Amino acid sequence: MKSTYAEFFGTFWLVLGGCGSAVLAAAFPGVGIGLLGVSLAFGLTVLTMAFAIGHISGCHLNPAVSIGLWAGGRFPAGKLLPYIVAQVLGGIVAGGVLFVIASGKQGFDVAAGFASNGYGAHSPGGYSLLAALVTEVVMTMMFLVVILGATDKRAPQGLAPVAIGLCLTLIHLVSIPVTNTSVNPARSTGVAVFVGGWAIAQLWLFWVAPIVGGVLGAGVYRLIGRETK
Repeated sequence: MKSTYAEFFGTFWLVLGGCGSAVLAAAFPGVGIGLLGVSLAFGLTVLTMAFAIGHISGCHLNPAVSIGLWAGGRFPAGKLLPYIVAQVLGGIVAGGVLFVIASGKQGFDVAAGFASNGYGAHSPGGYSLLAALVTEVVMTMMFLVVILGATDKRAPQGLAPVAIGLCLTLIHLVSIPVTNTSVNPARSTGVAVFVGGWAIAQLWLFWVAPIVGGVLGAGVYRLIGRETK
């Protein structure tokens, strides 16, 4: 159970830190951190949690990562459901804490988005459903390739958290304009439940695309990372 508790708190930190930076700090007058700061915040949540709980749970923090690691032969099927439940609950609790904080400011309106992921009219850059689908699949695929490669026993030891955190930062730098960046169904769900309406209606994409991308990433790494004799 300790590993599932760790996944709950790790995902809580990812959503609170990443989405919190977007909701509270991205456009703060005069010193707003903008797209670069939000991207870095998401990377830092994974980097810090990888050192904090990586030795306890593996620090997945993401159903797509757990499924991708299972597809890559690195994670047992029996642990998938408990991990995914813990991750989603951690994301929702973080969304609730962020909602309480954000609503303490006069004029707060959850309808403005609350860091939810979207496509079409709800894409930050107005990108289509197809563009959002391709973005989320490809970005999650590459995320899994980096995770599997960085944690391979042949990779330099001790540096995996840095590589994975920087990869997530890069993913956000590329894809925030398209979907507000998910690559993580728990992150998407954690804030969408408080927005409701369109965010819930479009949430399916941010489950399907990351999971497909995670499985594809596992397949790619099995192809390129298999040891030769």
